[in-house]
This record gives sequence, C-alpha cells and structure tokens, in this order.
Amino acid sequence: MNSKSGQYPHQSVVLWKPLITLAKVGFYSTAGTLATTALLGIVDAGAGIAQTIPVLPPVEVPDATIPNPNLLTPDALELYAPLPPLGYPEQSPQRAPDAQFKQYILGIGDAIAATVERYPDLNFTSQIDLQGNILVPLVGKLPVIGLTPEQVQDLLQRSFSEFVVDPKVTVVLAGTRPATITITGEVLRPGYYSLGPGSPLTAALQVAGGTTNEADLRTVIIRRRSPVNNSIIEQQIDLFTPLQNASALPDVQLRDGDAVVVLKLEAGTTTDYDLSLASRSTLAQPQIIVRVLSYPNGRIGNLNLPNGSTFVDALTSLAPSLTDANLRSIAVIRFDPEKGQAVTQRINGKRALLGDAAQNVPLQNEDVIVVGRSLVGKVENALRLVTRPFSDFLGFRNFFENIGDVFGSGNDNNNN
Repeated sequence: MNSKSGQYPHQSVVLWKPLITLAKVGFYSTAGTLATTALLGIVDAGAGIAQTIPVLPPVEVPDATIPNPNLLTPDALELYAPLPPLGYPEQSPQRAPDAQFKQYILGIGDAIAATVERYPDLNFTSQIDLQGNILVPLVGKLPVIGLTPEQVQDLLQRSFSEFVVDPKVTVVLAGTRPATITITGEVLRPGYYSLGPGSPLTAALQVAGGTTNEADLRTVIIRRRSPVNNSIIEQQIDLFTPLQNASALPDVQLRDGDAVVVLKLEAGTTTDYDLSLASRSTLAQPQIIVRVLSYPNGRIGNLNLPNGSTFVDALTSLAPSLTDANLRSIAVIRFDPEKGQAVTQRINGKRALLGDAAQNVPLQNEDVIVVGRSLVGKVENALRLVTRPFSDFLGFRNFFENIGDVFGSGNDNNNN
C-alpha cells in the first residue's frame, strides 16, 4: 500500500484489464460519447478514471503515454524469473578433475570440528546456523557459508592468531546437510528429491523409481556448481561396466544442489550393451506394465511383470486358452518416440514356447500385446488410419484405451 495516498498501486495494474474488457461489453461509442450501463457507474473519458462499485477503492487508470513506476519492466522481470534447472543449464558445463569435483562447499546445516594444536581449550564443534555462521571460541560468530573446509581452516588460523601464537588448526566435516537434488532423463519419476546426508548416486536412482529400459548406464551425468567463479562442472559416471564385470559400483556421493541426468541410449551404440542385464539390475525400475488386448472380451488390460521379462514370461502369465486364441499370430506393439509412431512385431507364440529365441523378445514398459489373428489385423488397420504421428506417449496409450470399446467382443478360435 502507498502510505501517502492510501491506495494500492499494483491494483491499478491488475484491475484495469478487467475494466477494459467490461467496457467493451457494457459501453457503446457513438459520435465520441459513451453510453454506459448502470453496472459500472460513471466513466469520465477525459480524465480516464472509472468509478467502480462502492465496495472497492477508486482505481487509477494508467496513462499509456506516461511510464508507470509501479510496473515491472522486462529487465526488472528477469530478476524475479526462476533460474534454469541445473540439469540443462544455459552455460556449457565443464568437465572437472576429481579433486575439483569433490571439493565440498559448506552450507546451512553442515557441521565442522576444529582442533588447535597445543591449545585444546580452543577445540570446538559447531553447526552452521541459518545466517551461515559458526560459533568460535574467543572469536564469536564467524561467517563460513560458501567456503570449503580448507578455506575455513585458513580463516580460523588467522582469527586465532590474534589471541595465541602460531595456532595450527585442523578442520574436518563433523556432519553434512541433506541433499536436495534434481533427477532428469531416463528414470521412472524425474523430479526433485531430498536425500539423506552422504547418499550415493545409486540411492538417488532408486528413489526416482529406477532407470528406464532406454537408459544408458554408461553415461550418467552429475552436475554441480564449482567454488571457482560459480561455474557449472560435471562428471560422467559409468554404472554399466561394473555391472558387466561384477565389480563394485563407483562410490559417488551426491551434494546439495546436484543435478543427475540419465542419458538415453542412442541408436547404433548398443552392440556392446546388454539391455537384459541393465533391466534386471537394481538400478532399473523393478516392474514394467504390459498392456494386453485379446479375445474373447476385446478389452485392454494390464499385466505387471518384473523388469527384464520376455515375451514368454508374459505369455505364461496370461495363460491364454488354446481354444480361444491363435498363438501363432501375436503382435507386440510399442511406441517409438523418435518417429511418433507405433512399431509392430509379429510373433509366433507356439515357436516361442518351444524355445525359439528369435520369437522370445525382451519386453519394455507399456508394450502392448495383441492376441488373435483377426484382432491383430483390426489393430493394424486402425493404426494405418492414424495419419498424424502420436504427439507423445499419452496419445499412444489413449489409442489403445479406446480401441477395445470399438472392436467389442469376438471370437478367434478358427485359426489356432
């Protein structure tokens, strides 16, 4: 509120637009005059002031030719605009050596322990308060937020030098704050997560629901801000090679403000990448949902399977009736996000059950299995009628949600 005028200057900005809209509806201009409605009261076009219903204070109409100091300029709006996510920053991240990447930056909630050689009375442990300070003997409050433990060590040595001779100070982390991080890319539930102090990268992936079957575990990126000129640095972590070699996973601890980006497998880079191994690991999402469309009811249903399941796993879980289903003509349909289209693979279920590995394809989350020759034909014909690519996976899902109602029930027991 403006203390001098008793008015709310920002309301003149907020309320003026609705007045303009109502004026267009309630007023008609004839030979330079205005015919008003009783709803809005009287309008003085020369002064540009509209008297509203008495419950509201008078609203000042801004003159477009005079700059309004209460309005935020585009430059000022940038000050209030949200920062871009660290996962995809505007500036190019730089690869950082291990020493620089592992430097710890102190923040609110961290705790340090300091020992002073020959002066045990100066030893202390202190947690960084909400103002970014620690409490130091003889010195009092000392701001340390944004510093590394090594920098705090130098700062304490200079501070204690005013009271004792040649202090030798050692500073270690006594406790770390929780880490609020961003996880994006090929994980089941991308988003913001709060992890416990010292949480490893693998724990973050599990909290996000695990990696999808399209994730490239060879190139998981961690980005964080460097204490050097506040630049963004990154490291690429290979989680697949340790899985392949049955060795220990990299011990990478996440920090507050980190961003984890799980990249997608690129076409032509999977020759030495075992998709089945990656999908069965504890890093991947534990379950997949396979959608099934089959006779006799012609309705779409869900089948929950462990990640890494194959077509035979789904078929044995379905246990289709040999009299109602044609196992020789089954289709696995999945959404191709690059093409925006549904890709169909025909499978002979009987040959798959007899051990034909070429027919036992690995399944992905949200694959659609269509059982029955005539039903497969109807679905393929319906997909040909889709002249536009699916804009996203949701369109692909909606297609199959509605297609069962269109086909209705039927019978396909003649082509077994």
